[in-house]
Amino acid sequence: MEGRLLVQVLGGAAGLIILPLAADHLVLGAARLARLMRLPPAIVGVVVIGLGTSAPEFVVSGTAAASGNAGIAAGNLVGSNILNITLVLGVAALFGTITATSTVVNREVTVSTVCVGVFATTITIGLNLWTGLMLCLLGAGAIALLMYWARTDRTDTALAEQTTEFTAAETTAPAAPVRAAREIIRTAAGLAAVLIGAQLLVTSAAAIATRFGVPQLIIGATLVAFGTSIPELVAAIQARRRGETDLLIGNIFGSNLFNSLIGGGIVGLFTGPAHTVPIRPALALTMLATAALAWLLLRRDLRLTTIEAALLLAAYTATLPLVLTT
Repeated sequence: MEGRLLVQVLGGAAGLIILPLAADHLVLGAARLARLMRLPPAIVGVVVIGLGTSAPEFVVSGTAAASGNAGIAAGNLVGSNILNITLVLGVAALFGTITATSTVVNREVTVSTVCVGVFATTITIGLNLWTGLMLCLLGAGAIALLMYWARTDRTDTALAEQTTEFTAAETTAPAAPVRAAREIIRTAAGLAAVLIGAQLLVTSAAAIATRFGVPQLIIGATLVAFGTSIPELVAAIQARRRGETDLLIGNIFGSNLFNSLIGGGIVGLFTGPAHTVPIRPALALTMLATAALAWLLLRRDLRLTTIEAALLLAAYTATLPLVLTT
């Protein structure tokens, strides 16, 4: 029995290590391919990078729901949304004020907060095949709206410029066909590794939860959510270090948008019509409250100070008792 527990712990640890490394290459490869395909940089920043950093949440939650571990699936999405807004954004702003343009706050941040509210309402009612399908359709509509804004807005160049810098290849880059082949390999390998890491993490987390009698929702909202939020944290730190604050904020809130609509939709589709994913209304309300808090702080004067970062980190600490008693 002890040997089996050790294998489970090592499997979970391997999944936690593989996921962020794989997601990093997946995001970078996909973003550079999109640039080589001459997609507008703003679309790359809002859609491609946001979807890429959310890939671990999609894969982990989809894998968990398909294997009957609905608690891990739902807990991962809710926990990741809370972590992104409190811990990831708080850490990024802790070492200096983060500023944002009114365009990003009024569009991406506001739409993301509304989508988190839709997701909170849906999981409170019951996440199943039909509500999951509704979330997927809303997700497709949200992506189309973001792409439309990115294509038609020529006045706000900050996000486009920051995306260009973030995805820049080496100064001695090879010819375009060679670069494209390399980025295709990077993207495919990153996606494959994300799938492997997700399987390891879900299988090990479910086994450990069963062994110690811990509710799957708690495991999903804490350990698994932290593991799948590491890509957002890595991207946020990289963007913060380079001063790419619009990209940082857009990525964090974009990830929550995709987690809520696409991730929630995937979980609902895999759950089926006859079952619903169990989430306490208080936990869904907490997720929405943290998103609304960050939206209010940014909308107030288009920046996050170190004091406000400390407030977000304190909010994360305050949510832990609720999550652990779910």
